[in-house]
Amino acid sequence: MCGNTVKQVLDLLVNEYGECEWRLRQGPIAVLVQTILSQNTSDRNSGRAFEQLLESFDGWGDIADAAVGEIAGCIRTGGLGAVKARYIKQVLTEIRRRLGGFDLSFLAEMPVDNARNWLKQLPGVGTKTASCVLLFALRMPALPVDTHVFRVAKRLGLLDSRASVERAHKLLERVVPPQDIYQFHVLTIEHGRKVCRARQPRCQHCVLQELCVSYNELAGGNSGVA
Repeated sequence: MCGNTVKQVLDLLVNEYGECEWRLRQGPIAVLVQTILSQNTSDRNSGRAFEQLLESFDGWGDIADAAVGEIAGCIRTGGLGAVKARYIKQVLTEIRRRLGGFDLSFLAEMPVDNARNWLKQLPGVGTKTASCVLLFALRMPALPVDTHVFRVAKRLGLLDSRASVERAHKLLERVVPPQDIYQFHVLTIEHGRKVCRARQPRCQHCVLQELCVSYNELAGGNSGVA
């Protein structure tokens, strides 16, 4: 797909779901910790776990100094408490060791790939988590690719069918204009949840029908996408 088609996709999604603009909700450390908590659970559960974590400690330093079991007890509503607690403690400890504190604002002065690689050196931090920190906390053009973004992009033909999730981050960043990355991320997730579902996608109700490679490869576009 060319840039013009990406613009068409965004125009249709904005018309369907409304325009969404970036606004700062949390700082980099908060986004990092909450993204760790969000793995393999619902937004509601991870949100509750994050609130309980903040209510139980007096700052990031206290969490870094706490025992893994103590952290796990606070975040149990988010699932996989012991595993996530270990990563949270390790991440905070390593950031403090490197920086002497918890201020990650300096990442905004770095090229996206360099900033993402800095974060990926932290324990348990992968490309998606690092990209979430850069996009949501620092307004950098890093595109996190979750299962919804990956599925929608593949069906639209924005990604080769053989592309991995890991490669998808950079591949999509090449075709989605930097100023549109936030909106593309948010709207494709919403579309993936409501219409372009993994099973039984609602193709007949999809505003992207005419642009969708998968839909148009089917005979007459009369069936759902497998």
